Amino acid sequence: MPNTVVDAEGAILGRLASKVAKRLLTGETVDIVNVEKIVISGKPASVIKEYKAKLDIRSKYNPLRGPFHYRLPDRFVRRVIRGMLPYKKPKGKNAFHRLKCHISIPKEFEKAKLIKIPEADSTKLTVKRISVGELCIQLGWNYDPKLDPNYKE
Repeated sequence: MPNTVVDAEGAILGRLASKVAKRLLTGETVDIVNVEKIVISGKPASVIKEYKAKLDIRSKYNPLRGPFHYRLPDRFVRRVIRGMLPYKKPKGKNAFHRLKCHISIPKEFEKAKLIKIPEADSTKLTVKRISVGELCIQLGWNYDPKLDPNYKE
């Protein structure tokens, strides 16, 4: 099946995730770039508060057994998309393995044709928003742009 490279800059998280999940279930391989620039609609303070409350959910018996809460934007978005797939069944598991998320644009995709998902565009969004990168920094992502090989000044 074809390999699709999706540019997620300025996309709404839930809408992008549902469209990508649908493509994965049809058999496409999807690479998502610029995941740190995806937006979540809502007041930033309340979105951060909601996700920080999720960090407290863990197994009291043995916290090493999960659930695991990712703080890197690529893993964070991948987990959101996993929630829209039947990942416990073979079809969903295979679809999930065909998904790859990337922070910024890796060198292998610089010349690739990037597609945008128009239904997920956030330009007409009138409410406040927060990007996934900003949210992940608040949740504990230690991001240093100087260490990022794809960082450009």
